[in-house]
Amino acid sequence: MNRKLKNTKRCGERSEAAFLHKASELGFGVAKPWGDSERYDFILDNGRRLLRVQVKATDCLRARAYETRATYTVGKGRAVYGPKDIDFLVAHVIPLDLWYVLPVRVCMPAPMLRFYPHRKAKLMRLEKYREAWHLMGAKFRGAACKKQVPHR
Repeated sequence: MNRKLKNTKRCGERSEAAFLHKASELGFGVAKPWGDSERYDFILDNGRRLLRVQVKATDCLRARAYETRATYTVGKGRAVYGPKDIDFLVAHVIPLDLWYVLPVRVCMPAPMLRFYPHRKAKLMRLEKYREAWHLMGAKFRGAACKKQVPHR
């Protein structure tokens, strides 16, 4: 039986490509740092300042939530992103093509990030950041920026 296992690195790379497209569509200047040494994946220029952005991808449900972590590797351990590392963490829920734009301070007290885009009865703590591109000061307030995704 030939089973293909998910390649999380490639999955993340595809989300980074989708982020580059989305951010440039919204009018941001987008730069990619050379190499993998920085804590952030992109630098966005919103016309007023430069923002360091880390992109995280998630594609499967666990306990009815899409999950990712606001952490990075330090030696053999993990550390939580903070304001010295990044300005925003942007999580891509791949199967639904949804984006959560989180200021880094939102991630610090609880670095396990769980997204519940399908919940209707009760909005969870991170739902207010769904498609919240305005928090990064998107230059163009066109249809792409104001697109609201209905709760599923």
